Amino acid sequence: MSTSASEISARIVEAVMAQKLAPGSRLGEQPLAMLFDCSRTIVREALTRLAARGIVTVSARRGWFVIEPSQDEAREAFEARRVIELGLIRSTGSTGKIDKAALRQLKAHLQREKAALKESDVGNRSFLLGDFHVCLAECLGNTLLADTLRDFTARTTLIAMLYQSTHDAVQSCEDHVQIVAALERGDHAAAEALMAAHIGTVQSALRVQAPTDPLAQLRDALAPLQPQKKTTAAKPTRRKAATPSPDDTDSSTYLGALL
Repeated sequence: MSTSASEISARIVEAVMAQKLAPGSRLGEQPLAMLFDCSRTIVREALTRLAARGIVTVSARRGWFVIEPSQDEAREAFEARRVIELGLIRSTGSTGKIDKAALRQLKAHLQREKAALKESDVGNRSFLLGDFHVCLAECLGNTLLADTLRDFTARTTLIAMLYQSTHDAVQSCEDHVQIVAALERGDHAAAEALMAAHIGTVQSALRVQAPTDPLAQLRDALAPLQPQKKTTAAKPTRRKAATPSPDDTDSSTYLGALL
């Protein structure tokens, strides 16, 4: 039985979250069709869905590629995650403590994170650290926002790869542990503050440069040349004038004297 478009798109998102597909990776229709034993039509449907979700992009002549988020898109993605995740925690606070089944699910996820940190499978570790946020949204009772958050988490994973995040995986896991502990004791205000700090720490670890002037290089190249300093002929004297040295005058004056 061939793979469905939904399964293909899910696998691609998982690969992105596991950092196995880098920003700009080409996704050829024919190779994917061979890999998943399906038609190119199904592959194209899967990629079209991912394009609508902001995970891949398409060029009429070049094909399908994993997105390469810009610096503005990186900022917007983290802002969106703050709105969603902090809002979920805040809205859940009005209903009291998180239920026991959800807590067991979150703690089981944390155990998988800790186990992954001890292994050499960086992909599994990266996926679990990102998937914690999706799991949290599901445990807080909003599957619709969990799906949305999965896409934003995938995008921030690409951003971290593109801008060489220096965020420590061990610290990330510890942040998750603290968030779940706050939810367990019913302190949603603390959980919200911890989540805000966690997202901020991840974002601040990105080496995103400040916006630069796109015309800077061209502007410098085409800037008017500085006029050379005019030299005044020295009045003749009885003593022979000493030859100026480069250390005593600037280069333009020295060349003018020699000429």
